[in-house]
Parts: sequence; C-alpha cells; structure tokens
Amino acid sequence: MAVERRKDNKNRVLKEGEYQRTSGTYEFKWRDKRGKRHSISAPSLEELREKEIDVLRDVLDGVRADKNNLTINDLYNSWVQLKRGLKDNTFSNYKYMYRQFVEPDFGKSKLVDLKRTDVRGFYNYLAEERHVKVNTIDNIHTVLHQVLELGVEDEYLRYNPSDNALRELKKARNFDTEKRKALTVPEQELFEAFLEKQGQYHRWYPIFVVMLWTGMRVGEITGLRWCDIDLEDETISVNHTLLYYDKRDEERCTFSINTPKTKSGERMIPMLPKVKEAFLMEKEYQKECGLKSKAVVDGFRDFIFINRFGNVQHQGTLNKALRRIIRDCNFEVLDKDHREDAVILPKFSNHSLRHTFTTRMCEAGVNIKAMQEILGHADAETTMDIYAEATKDLKKSELINFDEYFNRQKKSKTGN
Repeated sequence: MAVERRKDNKNRVLKEGEYQRTSGTYEFKWRDKRGKRHSISAPSLEELREKEIDVLRDVLDGVRADKNNLTINDLYNSWVQLKRGLKDNTFSNYKYMYRQFVEPDFGKSKLVDLKRTDVRGFYNYLAEERHVKVNTIDNIHTVLHQVLELGVEDEYLRYNPSDNALRELKKARNFDTEKRKALTVPEQELFEAFLEKQGQYHRWYPIFVVMLWTGMRVGEITGLRWCDIDLEDETISVNHTLLYYDKRDEERCTFSINTPKTKSGERMIPMLPKVKEAFLMEKEYQKECGLKSKAVVDGFRDFIFINRFGNVQHQGTLNKALRRIIRDCNFEVLDKDHREDAVILPKFSNHSLRHTFTTRMCEAGVNIKAMQEILGHADAETTMDIYAEATKDLKKSELINFDEYFNRQKKSKTGN
C-alpha cells in the first residue's frame, strides 16, 4: 500500500522534514548527529529549499547547526577558557589585542555569515582607517586565527576564514616588515667610541657593550644578577629573562621573571675581555655612587644593571637612551666632519645590537653550531637565516677584493 505524501496548499509534494504552517509559511525540521532537533523557516517553499541546501552541506561537512546566533566574541570567550601553555605576559597581550581591536565591532560578526573577504576587509580597515602598524595587525591575526580555528575544531566552521589573510594583505600592500640591520664595523666603532668618552652618555657604556659583545636579548641582560656571572671563569649563565608588560586586566604595568622560551635559551656564554671590563666598570660605578639593587622580582634580586633608584632597567628606557645617543653622536660627527661620506649612526634598537654581534661572528667565520648555542636559537634554521643575510655584503666585498687581486697580478705581469 502506497504511503500518501504530505502536500502544501498548492498540491505540491513536500519532502521528508518539510511542513507548511497554518499561516502559509514553510518549515524544515531535522536532527543533527547528536540527536538535537533543529528547524528553519521561509515564507515560500522555493526559499526554504534553498536554505535546505545549506543545511545539507553543513550536515555533510559536520558543521554544527546551532551556529546561527554564535559570534566571534562567543568563540573568543571559549578560547580564553580553554587556552593553555602560554606564558602569562603572552596571553595577556593576546587578550589585550583582541579586546582593543576585534571585540568592539568585528567580534560581533556572526560565524554563519563569516567569509574570507570579511577578514581581509577587517585587516584593510585596520591598516587604512585606523592606521594600525603591520606588526600590530600581525599580533591581532595571531589571536584571531586561533579563535577561529577553535570554531573549526568545534564544527561551527568548515574552514578557517583567516587562513592566509595576513600574508595576502602584506603581499598586496608590500607590507613585509623591514629586516633589522646590523651596524657596520665603522658604525659599531663610532658607537663604542662615543660611549667610551667621559660625558653624559658614558654611564650607558657597560650595558650596551655587554649587548654588543654577547648577543644576549635585552630581557636576558636586564635580568642578569651578579650571581649569574663568573668573573674568574669568565662565563655568563643565561637562565631567565626579565619582562616588562602591561597587565591589561589589572590596568597596570609590571615586571616578571620568565624562563627562556625553549631549552636552548638556557646557556653558558664565554665572557670576552671587553665584556668582563664592562661588568667591572659597572661594579665600580655603583660602588662610587653608593648604588644598590633594591628590586625584587618574583624572588629574584641583586640585579647587575639598575637605574639611579636601584630598580631594574627595561627595554623602553634603553631604547629612549639609544635615540638620544644616536642623535647627539651624529651631531658631534657632523660638526667636525663635513664630508658627504662621513660615518654616522643609523636608527637602531636594542635588538639590533644582538644582530650586530651575530654579524661580527659571521664575518669572523665562527662555526654555525657554536653561533646557535651562543645565541640560544632553538634550531639552526634561525641561525642560518641570519647568517645568510649577514654574509651577503661580506661575499660582495670578498669578490671585489678577489677582482682587485687579479687586476694587480695582471698589471705586474704586463709591467703597467
């Protein structure tokens, strides 16, 4: 016996799950793989069936049906509760970036409507309308991509709409971040000579010389304690880093001690004579001025590099000092030397000094493995990238010397 199929008021056969309401509108009901009931409605059968196609696609892709009212902010709140394995300051920065730039507007977007073009448009808006720097957009992308990836894992999205969005933005706008430049040998010599002279900037000589000749990260140097260095064995133990970050949840800034990001970050660095001299100079200066380290950070005390109040130094203060040093050093050079090719200091930061040390090691032919261990790189690829960049100019100058050598040989044979 044939089963009579349900029909609408226009005598059209309705499919399984389709119903016509007494009001004349249409409804489609189904259960997801978890057994939960869902329904969609439309004013006409044609519109309902268009929606059914989307439902079927979601069912086949395993996308959850209860996503309709879910926003990016809802996903973010779940991500905050579930995320583990991040250092405190990193997690704090991620949350700040999201709440500052994503949550107020873009975060209210519904997942059901989210497309790749929406994410691209959001990044374009940040760059064009809010004039956000590419490094900041990079940080925003890091957290947004993780939040949306949670949506894929929980079957609210069939793909991550932020995939490759940042790469496309950088490529389209030629936004590749500028690589940090190392100081040339003449620039480094000028910088050291300017600090070495007695004057208002002589006070900065020890810390910047230690940066220049150890390749340590700024947080590793500002966090150094007297017990971390052995002046007799001439070694430096790098076993922690000092961080200064904004605890946005508590609306205050604070210092904290963190372990290195990777095991290779913990290392012993040989102390070059110039570095040892800088440490001794710092010790003598503090003795003469009656300075003592007063700071206690997460139980760590007796820091080497302190300010006039006995508190630890931090990156912002050091970069400000560098800007003043660069300015006044260049004024001094230009007052004495009016040549067009006079050596002056370029704009550079604390991290540039680490890059400079790496470049000097490359030029001296230091073994790659030794460089990796001294710098605390987790893998040799990072060291190789810096090595390739650092030796680019060196190769060029070596070839020029090679060419000049053969030209001299040729002239000596011909008697010219």
